[in-house]
Amino acid sequence: MRSLLTLSAAAVLLFLTGAAPAVADDGDGADRTFTIEDPRITESSGLAASRIHPGVYWTHNDSEDGPYVYAVDSRTGKTVATITMKGVGEPRDVEAISLGPDGNLYVGDIGDNLDGSWDHVWIYRFPEPEKLADATVRATQFDVKYADGARNAEAMMVHPVTGRVYIASKREGGGGLYEGPEKLTAGGTNVFRRVGEVPWVTDGAFSPDGEELVLRSYFSARRYAFDKGRLGADHAVSVPLQGQAESVTYTTDGSAMMFGSEGERSEVLRVDVEGGGKASPNSGGGGTSSGDGGEDGGPGKSTVTGGAVAVVVVVLAVLMAKRRRGH
Repeated sequence: MRSLLTLSAAAVLLFLTGAAPAVADDGDGADRTFTIEDPRITESSGLAASRIHPGVYWTHNDSEDGPYVYAVDSRTGKTVATITMKGVGEPRDVEAISLGPDGNLYVGDIGDNLDGSWDHVWIYRFPEPEKLADATVRATQFDVKYADGARNAEAMMVHPVTGRVYIASKREGGGGLYEGPEKLTAGGTNVFRRVGEVPWVTDGAFSPDGEELVLRSYFSARRYAFDKGRLGADHAVSVPLQGQAESVTYTTDGSAMMFGSEGERSEVLRVDVEGGGKASPNSGGGGTSSGDGGEDGGPGKSTVTGGAVAVVVVVLAVLMAKRRRGH
């Protein structure tokens, strides 16, 4: 999806909300704020921190790109490996990527801008490459359906301890959290069942220890306690204002979250986690949760008020209308 927010609209929103989080951007090492330099990557829609290549982040384009996944070095912003997946169909709308505790990268071809025009979506899986170099890898393709009917989604998260896959759907009035089977099966349909209610989101992921699920949207984010596959108490997370906020992941040590957006030379912004975060041996992709939509007093309640609400509603309406017309 192309970037639709103008800088002037973003500036107005920032003025009205006053919600600019402190963004850590000092130092020249890995896992700092960086710009994606690859001219091929114009619709970065997902992020996952590499577990075996420190400072490297896996990403992909949203649509109309092909079966490609890119490894970007946060020190330079340059692509250090392009992975071509074989053994899968032609990707339609790739929206998310996550690293599982099994060492596999999971790629979510789960977007559906017409909210139910496709009766199934796909997840692709392949081992994270031990060597950073351009390569073609054989990926396993999993067919996915939802127990309560087809829907659009942009957030797919693999739990860093259990390895179970979750998807958060995306609807104007709020979406659902869907839990996949204990293990995905390549020989049949994998049915995902609704286990919780979430706001309108563009990405999400688990904390490195798996005890929190963070979901983000264009304008906000929330973190939920996560226990035995179910959502618990939640609270707002400070997020940077970006032109089209599409992705998020934790650093592997859990000390910060990295927020990404679409567009040419898009920035990935680091925001330190309060208290430094907690790492685990299986730390992988993660994210922050969005508060767009939601009932008053409910899990997805937005903290934006007054005139800012009007701006947010208008901008969201324009974004959604344009997406329905095919980007």
